[in-house]
Amino acid sequence: MFEERQFLRRARGGRWVGPLMAVIVVGLVGILGYRIVNEYRWADVSQAIAAVPTGRIVVGALFAAASYLCLSFFDWIALRCVGRPLAWRRAALASFCSLSIGHNVGFAGLSSGAVRYRFYARWGLSFEQVARLVIFCGLTVAMGLLTVGGCSLVFNPSVGGSFAGLSSPAARALGLLLLAVPVVYVGLTRFMTSVSLLGWTVPLPSTRLAAAQVGVGSLNYLCVVACLHQLVAGAGAIGYFDVATAYVLANTGVIASHVPGGIGVLESIVLSLLPGAPVLAALLIFRVVYYLVPLAFGLALLVLSEVLLKPGPDRQVDAATKPSLQKP
Repeated sequence: MFEERQFLRRARGGRWVGPLMAVIVVGLVGILGYRIVNEYRWADVSQAIAAVPTGRIVVGALFAAASYLCLSFFDWIALRCVGRPLAWRRAALASFCSLSIGHNVGFAGLSSGAVRYRFYARWGLSFEQVARLVIFCGLTVAMGLLTVGGCSLVFNPSVGGSFAGLSSPAARALGLLLLAVPVVYVGLTRFMTSVSLLGWTVPLPSTRLAAAQVGVGSLNYLCVVACLHQLVAGAGAIGYFDVATAYVLANTGVIASHVPGGIGVLESIVLSLLPGAPVLAALLIFRVVYYLVPLAFGLALLVLSEVLLKPGPDRQVDAATKPSLQKP
């Protein structure tokens, strides 16, 4: 009883941390964005948009599609982590609809989680299993972000170091520290089946699935960066790792702020590191290619699924599917 009170007290004490961080990030980005965007005239930006080659937009769109393909495996792997594997086509449908909407709505964990539950409940998953699936997908996002961010700091420390006020050796050291986290995560699964967190027992996936999380999470971010790089490279000789560092930092800000679609947050942080009207033009095209076009397809598929997909059979929870996230 005492432990339960302790857990509830810690949960209540931490519930303001996320909103407070979001307010701080939004405030800082708002100030930064106002200063940055005021430096550009719309005439220059529109001219830069028109100057982006159609071929680069097409290749960027292909990398965006590759990213969403990678994201489908986030769900496919997570379904196996919770012990309820489904066919890839089902995981891909639920993933694309939930993430194309969640990326634009904000609070991606909640918004995409609600859409995921709509799909997976039809196919026999319980509410807790979907909640655990969302957590494992979030872990895959984190592992990919840490891996790509760590590599960017190790191989190109100047951009990230300048943003954080670090010297190149310090930025490289931070990059190695970030890269150590996925290694430790996979290593833990080799020797442990669960970990205790805030008084709760959290099951770990198999080593094979954990390594797959790191791999597909990293590949997803590499595809997103490649999409943005195709559009930004038209602005001049901007390296892939420059774009990777800028995007990882910007995406971290987007996740922390919960701003719908990261509007303003993504643009402000990237422009603070890679300034110029052509870069702003590339970011606007990127928003259409990676956010708005998938949103249109995702909404259409969601509506069709509501009409065509039938509810699954009644769920029967047996020993294999009982909740494994429980109090010790």
